[in-house]
Amino acid sequence: MKAFFEGIQYLFVNILFAPLDFLRHLELVTWFGANTINWIFMIICSAAIVYWIKQLRIFDAAGTENQDTTAHSFLK
Repeated sequence: MKAFFEGIQYLFVNILFAPLDFLRHLELVTWFGANTINWIFMIICSAAIVYWIKQLRIFDAAGTENQDTTAHSFLK
């Protein structure tokens, strides 16, 4: 059983967390480079929010949005 758990430890520490170790060492060189993943996620989320707001405006301008408070049965 000990070998099994040591194998799991080796998998996570030496293989799966290797990219994160690289980013940890990269932070000493450049902060922006180490946070590249965060910047990518922020760009994706910003693009999704802009798309969502544009779609909300399209439906609002078309008048297809049902804003009646009784649209859901639990709001009665």
